[in-house]
Amino acid sequence: MAAITAKKKMEVENRFLTITSGKDILLALQHLIAMFGATVLVPMLTGLNPSVALFSAGAGTLIFHLVTGGTVPVFLGSSFAFIAVINIVKEANGGDLAYAQGGIFVAGMLYVLASLLVKKVKYETIKKFLPSYVVGPMIIVIGLTLVPTAYGMAQGNLILASVTLLTALGINLFGKGMLKQMSIITAVAVGYILSLILGQVDTTIITSAALLEMPAFTLPKFNLNAVLTIAPVVLAVFMEHVGDITTNGQVVGKDFIKTPGLHRTLLGDGLATAFAALVGGPANTTYGENTGVLAITKNYNPQLLRLAAAFAVVLAFVGKLGGTLRSIPTPVMGGISIILFSMIALIGGKTLKKAYEDKEVKVEAKTVITGLAILVIGLAPTYLPADIASFFTIKITDAISLSGLSLAAIAGIILNSVFSMFGKKQK
Repeated sequence: MAAITAKKKMEVENRFLTITSGKDILLALQHLIAMFGATVLVPMLTGLNPSVALFSAGAGTLIFHLVTGGTVPVFLGSSFAFIAVINIVKEANGGDLAYAQGGIFVAGMLYVLASLLVKKVKYETIKKFLPSYVVGPMIIVIGLTLVPTAYGMAQGNLILASVTLLTALGINLFGKGMLKQMSIITAVAVGYILSLILGQVDTTIITSAALLEMPAFTLPKFNLNAVLTIAPVVLAVFMEHVGDITTNGQVVGKDFIKTPGLHRTLLGDGLATAFAALVGGPANTTYGENTGVLAITKNYNPQLLRLAAAFAVVLAFVGKLGGTLRSIPTPVMGGISIILFSMIALIGGKTLKKAYEDKEVKVEAKTVITGLAILVIGLAPTYLPADIASFFTIKITDAISLSGLSLAAIAGIILNSVFSMFGKKQK
């Protein structure tokens, strides 16, 4: 009987999009809330349309899940890596963002090309370049790089942020069953109610929004300068993608680099970004916020992410609902983001610990030096003064440079390869 129940559960989870209970809706809404702030912030900083960004994030997530066979529980939202180059192209073309869309489309196609090249590489080769002592520090960098951003959001009202954060922590420590799985949305609700009591919610965002409205879709335009400005960002975000997919796999307990394969996740990301460019949205990327939700709730069903994506698409057309989510005070989102990003860093530490316990790697010079190099290079732009952090940056063009996670991952892979070659020669 238990086997039959497990089989039925698996069949339900393997369907592309099914709502089996009200609990599914609530769990999906947690993911929607987690991604919302960052996804709409990118268009607000670049001039792109927030509703289109929501639509392209939801549609892009569904595209990604189709390409990867619906097995990877990720949500794709607006990428921060493209903000600077979008604004440069915008200024160079008299404020016309359509040319930025053209550059983003080409960047998406470069991702597709990269997926075809990666497909030719054996899984064992990929793992050789990405052992645990490279992957673990990369995950730590992802989490610790995002924590200051969350703290910056929280600073607007530390009381609201603290109440939200402590509510989430309390539920995770002492809550059980469904309440524990609903810790994110419950904490945000508590923070929102307190915000209303303290008069910290701008309700005009809700009242001024139309009930239904069509997102302002626009088609891309192309010129060579825009493409040459934006497309090279792919060099920086490629390793970010590897880190995000690896982190997601570590949380879930599956190796997504192997199945469905890095080539498929790259293809899904690339097609999602290209689609976003075609309708007027920013480039897409896999979101650490949602990986944090997975880590806290321990519910890894990819259907929940697809349901959240469907909600995002609908939300793009529902002005009142979008207005309600936009009215959530930034400190509330900052408080909840602190715990989400901290969980990611913790997962990186657990990855290293498990690798050493399983004797997958040893505590030796090459593992320590490689790990430290990744941490120092990766965290330098976030935690060191600008003049010192500049030593950990490689400038490609006036608009594009490699630093942070991207440069740290490349440095880690190179160091690992050099140490491995040296070790073979010693033998």
